[in-house]
Amino acid sequence: LSMSSLTALTAIHRGCRSLLLMRQSALRCNWQRLLGTEAAAAATAAPASTDSTPAAGESPFRPLYLDLQATTPLDPRVLDAMLPYCTGLFGNPHSRSHAYGWETETAVEKARAQVAQLIGADPKEIVFTSGATESNNIAIKGVARFYKSRKRHLITSQTEHKCVLDSCRALESEGFEVTYLPVKPSGLLDLASLESAIRPDTALVSVMTVNNEIGVRQPVEKIGALCRSRGVFFHTDAAQAVGKMPIDVNAACIDLMSISGHKLYGPKGVGAIYVRRRPRVRLEPLQSGGGQERGMRSGTVPSFLAVGLGAACQLAGQEMAFDAERVDRLSQRLIDRIVSQLSHVVVNGDRDSCYPGCVNLSFACVEGESLLMALKDVALSSGSACTSASLEPSYVLRAIGADEDLAHSSIRFGIGRFTTEAEVDYTVDLCVRQVRRLRELSPLWEMVQEGVDLKSIQWTQH
Repeated sequence: LSMSSLTALTAIHRGCRSLLLMRQSALRCNWQRLLGTEAAAAATAAPASTDSTPAAGESPFRPLYLDLQATTPLDPRVLDAMLPYCTGLFGNPHSRSHAYGWETETAVEKARAQVAQLIGADPKEIVFTSGATESNNIAIKGVARFYKSRKRHLITSQTEHKCVLDSCRALESEGFEVTYLPVKPSGLLDLASLESAIRPDTALVSVMTVNNEIGVRQPVEKIGALCRSRGVFFHTDAAQAVGKMPIDVNAACIDLMSISGHKLYGPKGVGAIYVRRRPRVRLEPLQSGGGQERGMRSGTVPSFLAVGLGAACQLAGQEMAFDAERVDRLSQRLIDRIVSQLSHVVVNGDRDSCYPGCVNLSFACVEGESLLMALKDVALSSGSACTSASLEPSYVLRAIGADEDLAHSSIRFGIGRFTTEAEVDYTVDLCVRQVRRLRELSPLWEMVQEGVDLKSIQWTQH
């Protein structure tokens, strides 16, 4: 190995060591809990630490983390890149009269170039924001309001992220017309329906790249080509896709794209929006101020967060192929092992056109919230982190035609860069055991076992 390779490997080992130790500790705790024997505890015991005693009322155990669509852990190498800009290199990147500003401006522009390189864009087309929610708001509201004198129609899909749907509803209150296209049972958009929905006064089409609940990947290349041929701007919320699969904004004819830092192992509180320069996309800024970020997003850019986003994008580009192979293998392992041991399990969404790290399963005759509580040793979700506090069934699952009972019984499993095979196997074994236990308590499951079609039953209302 060359000296540069050895240096890189040493840095990676040093940066990931703490994260690996935390993951091993979580696995050790769960093994002890699963086996429930003193021998197992003694065999896997860790040296006592004086600073690790939990506070009163806190559990000493940390669950395994498989909720990667909600957020990803900060890669230690990203933290290493950020730390100097949290301490000594604290200057305002917009200060042009002294070295403190110059050095942070250089770092911010380097980060801008790193983000641009990942998606095949020009650095001047990258605008830093606080995250994908703000990016979506800027793209949708900004374009609609700028072109409102000539075009007052927008198109989106029924399975978009809540911030996209709410932005469209806000525009409807301003007099705009929005078409919400249905999706097929696979979760994919019908391109023929999209083509027929485009009108002469359509300003924007907004369709996400990868769905945050079921992982379905929309054919953004075909959507972009269609929009370009009809003279309509195309925006895509790519928060769940950037850094996980190759994206070229020019090849896909994307005009605006939203990016989130904490969905690609970067810091929270930072994101970006790609805004095409040729052909130029004009938009009205949402806030007034100093005119930073080409006047599209006023406010001081947090240099340490921008540096973190840039580092995360650079790492994602370098490790994308390796990460993709691991994630695909582990997700298939999870699905195969669950489906082979349990019947009446539905895999939601098209698995041929998807990001494999997002697995959404519905377990018949099992209440999703009950299963989540039974799986407390693993951090999972029953849907989007932005809406999962609601007891209503997922609007995404309802949009793909899932029955209400199956929509209520869905669990989302997230697999990512730091997920191990041991974690997947532990989760599968725990899930299978708890689903069987809950089904034994369900009278509906007994009826299913007897061959009764639950859909044919006429329930009496009281």
